[in-house]
Amino acid sequence: MAPRVCIVTLNWRGIEDTLGCLESLRQLAYPNFQVVVVDNGSGDDSVPCIADRYPEVDLVETGANLGFAGGCNVGIRRALERGADYLWLLNSDTWVDANALTAMVELAEGDSALGAVGSVICDQAAPERILAWGGGWVDLRRGCPSHALAPVEGTELDYLTGASLLLRARALAEVGLLDERFFLYWEETDLCFRLRGHGWKLGVAPDSRVWHRAPGASLRRLRQKDRHFNASAVRFLFRYAPHPWSAVLIGGALRLGKRLARGEFGRARAVLRGTLAGLRERHS
Repeated sequence: MAPRVCIVTLNWRGIEDTLGCLESLRQLAYPNFQVVVVDNGSGDDSVPCIADRYPEVDLVETGANLGFAGGCNVGIRRALERGADYLWLLNSDTWVDANALTAMVELAEGDSALGAVGSVICDQAAPERILAWGGGWVDLRRGCPSHALAPVEGTELDYLTGASLLLRARALAEVGLLDERFFLYWEETDLCFRLRGHGWKLGVAPDSRVWHRAPGASLRRLRQKDRHFNASAVRFLFRYAPHPWSAVLIGGALRLGKRLARGEFGRARAVLRGTLAGLRERHS
């Protein structure tokens, strides 16, 4: 029998994206999976809408916005309680190829040392354009991540992107779940570093294709993104960088300079605020 997979996707005020993702999951060729949708305190009509259109989905409500890591962990715990062999974390603003899950599981089943497997992430607006070949690298000296944009072995990568991330349940039992102190961003990178630190390998399934929507965002959302990204970067770099202060200062300065050069002064302030918040909270 095929290994049991639980697909965990997080909904937060993005019902149209989530419905599109769920529709694509109905086309999966893999024979043994269950979908868990975690509504992360949307406070709108998301829950009845999903329940009405996709009654086969296991729908869980958190009652509050727990962040990406906190919301996903609710779904992961639910899946582990149900005896899942693998957990597939999947962004709600994605569409998947019918063979996407099969390709990841086949790769994982072929190498018991693989703790996590990623997909080739492509652009919904330009389907042949690769946004990430599974994941990427972190420059721990300059405090900056970068995605792989061409074929590369998963073992050469530092992390796999959380947009599509198949996790072996046995590996999670060893290293733990997502760290909820990362409210948003860097949480999957931290998990991949922990997996690699415990001897687990990362893999990328070339035949697993997932299309991600480049999100349109209001200025307020973009400022929130900058604040959370930089706060989480500080926590990550103080955990893993050999010289965290210089990595934080260089990475923060690069991101700040980019915003200033574009005249995005509100976003520049958000970079500063996020960095300062991260420094205050880095040991919490």
